[in-house]
Amino acid sequence: MMFAEEDIIRLTAALLMGGLIGAEREYHGKAAGFRTMIMICVGSALFTLVSGRLGGAEDRVAANIVNGIGFLGAGIIFREENRVKGLTTAATVWAVSALGMCLGSGQYDIAVVGFSFIAASLLLLSGLSKRISKANQSRDYKIVATFRNKTLYHYEKFFAECGLSPVRNRQQRIGTDIIGQWRVQGSEKNHEKCIKRLLNDPEVKEFTF
Repeated sequence: MMFAEEDIIRLTAALLMGGLIGAEREYHGKAAGFRTMIMICVGSALFTLVSGRLGGAEDRVAANIVNGIGFLGAGIIFREENRVKGLTTAATVWAVSALGMCLGSGQYDIAVVGFSFIAASLLLLSGLSKRISKANQSRDYKIVATFRNKTLYHYEKFFAECGLSPVRNRQQRIGTDIIGQWRVQGSEKNHEKCIKRLLNDPEVKEFTF
């Protein structure tokens, strides 16, 4: 059975839409970039085309595409320095596979609208996301200081004076030193003010943030 002209159009549209979204991911140095997004979009379209020819297997094939993309997306998510990264790219992989399924089934109207929303979210909302992040950030602080009575309490007051909200985690005393760890929330400006004060504190031997 020969490929119909309509099938070529669907796969070409999948290549273009997947490529455009992949180019944005590649530009920002993400794990799943240009070629990966093309393969996902075209692959989903191919599976959908095959399921249409098999007859009666559409729902089963579609469910397997979703499950397969879920495993692929999970491989992109990783943890680095107490932060989870790759969630946006994993969600983009999932959305691009949906685009491929729409194109493979000939649902061009849904695909175009979906592509517009995905592209707008990646391109236009990045600035808003950065502003939200600056307004409230969660950072993990570790401070090593000379042990004195209420040393950790002193630094909790210090965080509060900088307009930050600390939650104490693990604490440890080694010899004459005491080590405290906190999950601290607040604006980027207040975090920077806090860091400057810690750098100028003579009792602080070491700290990470």
